[in-house]
Amino acid sequence: MASSKKGSGTSRLEKGVNGRRSSKHKEGPLVMDTKAVFAALYGVCEENAAFFSGGAKGSQGDAARRLVEAMKQIQEHARNLEPVISGFANVYHHFDFDPHIPANGYRSLVKVVRCCLLHIIHKGHYITANRRSIFFRAAHNAGEMEAYCNALCQLRALLYLAQRMLHDNSHGNLFFQDESGLSESFVREYASMHKGCFYGRCLGFQFTPAIRPFLQTIAIGLVAFGENYKRHQSGIGVAASSFFTSGKYAIDPELRGTEFDRITQNLDVHFWKTFWNITETEVLSSLASMTSTQVKVNRALSVPPATFDLPLAANHRASVTIAPPSAHIGTAPVQMRLISYDLREGQDSETLLSLSRSEGGAISLSLGLKTKRLPSSPCLLIHFHGGGFVAQTSKSHEPYLKSWSQDLGVPILSVDYSLAPEAPFPRALEECFYAYCWALRNHHLLGWTGEKVCLAGDSAGGNLCVTTSMRAAAFGVRMPDGIVAAYPATLLTAYASPSRLLTLMDPLLPLSVLSRCLSAYAGSGPQTEKQVEKVSTLSLVRRDTALLLRDFRQGASNWIHSLIDSSRAPASTSTPDVPELGIPQQSHSQQCTQEHPREFPLGFEPLRSEQLAEMKVESSPVVKDPFCSPLLAPDSMLKGLPPVHIVACALDPMLDDSVMFAKRLRNINQPVTLCVVDDLPHGFLSLSQLSRETREAANVCVERIRAVFTQDTPPEPRKRGLNG
Repeated sequence: MASSKKGSGTSRLEKGVNGRRSSKHKEGPLVMDTKAVFAALYGVCEENAAFFSGGAKGSQGDAARRLVEAMKQIQEHARNLEPVISGFANVYHHFDFDPHIPANGYRSLVKVVRCCLLHIIHKGHYITANRRSIFFRAAHNAGEMEAYCNALCQLRALLYLAQRMLHDNSHGNLFFQDESGLSESFVREYASMHKGCFYGRCLGFQFTPAIRPFLQTIAIGLVAFGENYKRHQSGIGVAASSFFTSGKYAIDPELRGTEFDRITQNLDVHFWKTFWNITETEVLSSLASMTSTQVKVNRALSVPPATFDLPLAANHRASVTIAPPSAHIGTAPVQMRLISYDLREGQDSETLLSLSRSEGGAISLSLGLKTKRLPSSPCLLIHFHGGGFVAQTSKSHEPYLKSWSQDLGVPILSVDYSLAPEAPFPRALEECFYAYCWALRNHHLLGWTGEKVCLAGDSAGGNLCVTTSMRAAAFGVRMPDGIVAAYPATLLTAYASPSRLLTLMDPLLPLSVLSRCLSAYAGSGPQTEKQVEKVSTLSLVRRDTALLLRDFRQGASNWIHSLIDSSRAPASTSTPDVPELGIPQQSHSQQCTQEHPREFPLGFEPLRSEQLAEMKVESSPVVKDPFCSPLLAPDSMLKGLPPVHIVACALDPMLDDSVMFAKRLRNINQPVTLCVVDDLPHGFLSLSQLSRETREAANVCVERIRAVFTQDTPPEPRKRGLNG
C-alpha cells in the first residue's frame, strides 16, 4: 500500500491570501485557490503601481519608477501564466503514482510558480502597509520586486518547456526518452538562461522557511569557496580563506547570484568533490560528532579483497564464487563503517579489530569493563551514502546513521565505495555488492544473527541499493528483505522531464553540476573547466562608489541601510564594467532563434546569461546499462527485487525518477510504496538535524526501515503543515 506525507511550506502565505489552507488531495479547492492567488496578485500590483506613479523626484523617484515597472511586468507574466497553469491542473493527475499521492514534475512546477506568486503578494502587502513610512526603503523593495519579477519570467519559460513535454511525451510518461530533440533543447536553453536571480534574493523561496538560512549559508560559502579555489592546496585551506571573503556575498545578493551562476556552470567535477568533502575534514566532522547521538561502536573497516563462496538462495547445497572488485583501479580493500548504538556480540572480536583502520582520532569502540555486551541483533541495516557518485563518505552521513542505530536498535554497516571520476561505473556497484555479500558471510562479526537485512541509501546511494539487489538476483544469492531509497537517481541519462526543469533554480542540484557528476560516473570524464573572468575589484569599487553618492542623496536613513543590505541600482543605470545577467541579451536570443526552432511563444524571451555553460548531452552507452539506470531495466530484471520503499521530495529535480520507477514496479506487480514529502530539497537526510521538517522526513525513512524488519505495512505518516 502506498502512502504519502504532505506538508505545506507556503501555508502561512496562503492563509494570508485565502484565509485557509488548500488541500492537495482535492482538485476543486486547488483550482479555486489558484484563481484567488492570481486575483490577489493583480490587486496588490495595480494598487501599488498606482501609488508609486505619483511622480516623485530624485532618487526616490528612480526607485518608484523601478517599482512601477516591476509591478507591471509581474502582471504581464501572471496573465500569461494563468491559462497555462489552468491547463496543467486539468491533466497533471494523469501522471501521479496513484490518486492518493498527487506528485509529479508538472505539479511541482506549478507549485513553485504558485509559491513565487505568494511571495510577491506577501511583499506587495508589506509595501502597501509601509510605503508612507519615513523608514520605508524604496530602493531595497524595488530590488526585491525586480528579483521576483525575474524569477517569475524564468518560471514562465520553464512552464512553456513543460507544455512541450506534455505534448510530446506518451500518456503518463514523465520522461522524453530521447537525448536529441526536446532533451537537447532543454540543455541548450539551460546553458543560456539566466539563473542568478534564483541564487540571490530569491534563494530557496520554494522551500520551507526553516532551512532557507542554511541554504543561504551554503550559497555564500560556495561562492566564497569558488573565489579561493586553486589558490590553496587543501580544502580546509580554501575554507579558511573563504571565511574572510564571504562577507561581501552575504550583504550583496546580486553579486552572490552572479558568482553562483558562474561557478555552477563553469567549474569542473573536482571542484565539487573538494567543496562537498569539506564536511569530511577532522574539524567539522568532530563538531558533528559532538552534537550527534553517542554510540558504543563506530569503527572504520578495511576488508581485504579476498575471494569467497556464498550459498545460492535457491539451493543452499550449491554455492557461487564472489570475486573482489577489480574494475578500473584493480583489486583493493573495500572500505566500510560499522555503527552500533549498543555493543553487541562479535563487535569486539579480534577478527573485527584486525580489520579496523585508523582515522587519526580516538578509538571509537567502547571496550570498558562497564560496557554491557548485548546479544546479536536479528536485523542489520546496510547503508550506501549519497554524493552524486563523486563525493562524501559514511563520515558525512554519521549524524543521522547514529540516530537510526539508536531508534531502530540495530547495527548499521555503511559502505565507503570508491568514487568517480577516478573509479567510474561499475566500480561503486562492485564494491557495494561485495560488501553486501561479505556481510552475509561474516554476520557474526557485525553483531547480527544473519536473519533480516535491509538496504538503505539516499540519492546515488538509493541507486546503488536497487542495482546491488539486481546484482544479487543475477548471482542467485540471498536477496535483502527490503530496500528503502530516499530520493534515488534511477535514470542517469540526459532525458528531459518536468521535475528536471527544476535544476534551473535548485541551489543543491543545478543541472550543470548534476551532468558533471553523472558524466564522471559514466566514465565520460569531467568537462573542461571554462575560465570566465570574475567581476573585478575595480568594477566593484566603481559601482559601490556610485551607489554611495546616490545614497547620500537619498538621505541618512537609506544610506545606513545600504551598507547593511547593499541595495542595487536598476539594470539600466549599472556601470558597463559589471555584467548584468538579468538583462535579456537580444543579440543572443536572435542568434538562437536563427540556429534552432523557437521554444517559446512569439513576443516572449526568457532572460539570458552572458556566462554560457559548455554543456553536452550525455550520449555514453554506459548510462543506459540497467545496472546504471535501473529505470531502463527490463521487467525480468526488476521482478526479482525485494519490496521497495521510496521516499521522494516534491521539489526535487529527481522526483520524476522516483515516480516513474514506482510505476514500473507496480506495473509488474512488485511490492512498492512511494512517499512524497513537501517543501524540502534533495539531500534532506543530511539536513535532518536542522529543523523539525527535516527530522520528520528522516523519521519517515526510519519507519519504512522498521517496516522491512517487522514485515509490516509502513504506517501512514502524520499530515502536518508548518503551522500545525
